[in-house]
Amino acid sequence: MAGESKARRTKAEQRAQSLEQILDAAEYLFSQNGLYGVTLRDVAQRVGIHTTLLNYYFKDKTNLFEAVFARRAGVTSGRRMIALEQYEQAAGDKPTVEGALHAFLDTDLDLYYEGGEHWMNYAAFCARVSNTPEGAALMDEHFDPVVLKLVGILKRALPDYADEEIFWGYHFVSGALMNTLARTGRIDRLSGGLCHSDDFPAVKKRIARFMAAGFIALKG
Repeated sequence: MAGESKARRTKAEQRAQSLEQILDAAEYLFSQNGLYGVTLRDVAQRVGIHTTLLNYYFKDKTNLFEAVFARRAGVTSGRRMIALEQYEQAAGDKPTVEGALHAFLDTDLDLYYEGGEHWMNYAAFCARVSNTPEGAALMDEHFDPVVLKLVGILKRALPDYADEEIFWGYHFVSGALMNTLARTGRIDRLSGGLCHSDDFPAVKKRIARFMAAGFIALKG
């Protein structure tokens, strides 16, 4: 009985390992080429398995794409929600735009940068697919609660602002964040090497302060 139990655990562990390898490979490929630039055969070849095994785990490419998105989405949204709640409690009735943005942005940048290659691939994956219909739908599903939490704090920090301005402000923040996560290398070339697109600590040092000033400037 003990031997059978160990065998079952080993099979379960092997299955989990195979799933992680498939998701890692798909994450990288989707981050480079998007949903429609990747085939199941591409993923299988990167992992070194037969396509039929991939079909055993995932019924089609869309199912795999959604699994890649969901795997890390709960971690990043959960961490940001905790950070925002902690900031909200600490700030009491005097939240600031910059404080709220630090909680929302710094937490995410730290996670990607400190998480290593796979998390950086996920960052690039989100950046690429966020501007597609299929990606936007998943953004709505997984990230709306934490975004609306941020918006709620921003409304309290800027009580005289119209809701429209708050949402436009978030839209611009999101655009800057996605451009950062994409790590295209464009800023490296433009700056002649002064700046590097993978230097998330440098981004973290500046982005919340920069975006906070933008919010303040929106009041007409």
